[in-house]
Amino acid sequence: MKLYQNIIKRTFDFLAALIGLLIIAPLLLVLIIILTITNNGKPFFYQKRTGKHGHIFTIIKLKTMTDKTDSNGQLLPEIQRITKVGDICRKYSLDEIPQLINILKGDMSLIGPRPLLPSYLPLYNKTQNRRHEVMPGITGWAQVNGRNAISWEKKFEYDVYYVDNQSIALDFKILIKTIDKVINRKDINNSDSVNMPIFKGTKE
Repeated sequence: MKLYQNIIKRTFDFLAALIGLLIIAPLLLVLIIILTITNNGKPFFYQKRTGKHGHIFTIIKLKTMTDKTDSNGQLLPEIQRITKVGDICRKYSLDEIPQLINILKGDMSLIGPRPLLPSYLPLYNKTQNRRHEVMPGITGWAQVNGRNAISWEKKFEYDVYYVDNQSIALDFKILIKTIDKVINRKDINNSDSVNMPIFKGTKE
C-alpha cells in the first residue's frame, strides 16, 4: 500500500490534476470572470484546512457566496448569500475545481477523506483522528456514501474504512460513483444551499 500511496497514486494525482486543469481551463476562466463581477472582485474562497498528519494548508475553491452582512455587521445566513452562479457551481461541484491546484501543490489527492477545519482537531476521538493518516481528497468514500446527508460520526466511520482499505480498486470505485452522483445530483447536500452543521465532537 505504501508504494501505491507514495508513488503510484501521487503520480496519477499530479498528472490527472494537470490534464484536468488544462481541459477545463476555458470553463474555469468563464466562471472566474462571472464570480469576479458578482463577488466584488473576489472569485476565490480560501480557508485553512487540515491535511495528512494534521498539516494545515489553505484550500482553494470558487467563491459561491457574497460577503453581505446585516445591520449589525454579521454575515447573513448562507442561503441568503449564495449567488445564482454560485448555486449552479455547488449543484454540479464546479466550486471544487480550483482544488486541482491543491493537488498539484501536494496538499491533497483526488480521493481521500475531505479536509476539515483545524478547529475540529481537538474534537476527534482516537479512531476518528486516523482519517489524517492519508492525504485528504476532493472526493472520498464518505462522499459517495451520503456526503452531507449522513451524520459526522458516520462520515468518520467511512473515512477510517478508507484509511484501512485504500487500494487502486477502491479509488476507482469511488471515482466512478463520484461521477455518477455529480451527473445525477445524488446526495450532494442536505439541501441545495445549506452546509453540514458544525462538528462539536462525539459523545462517547
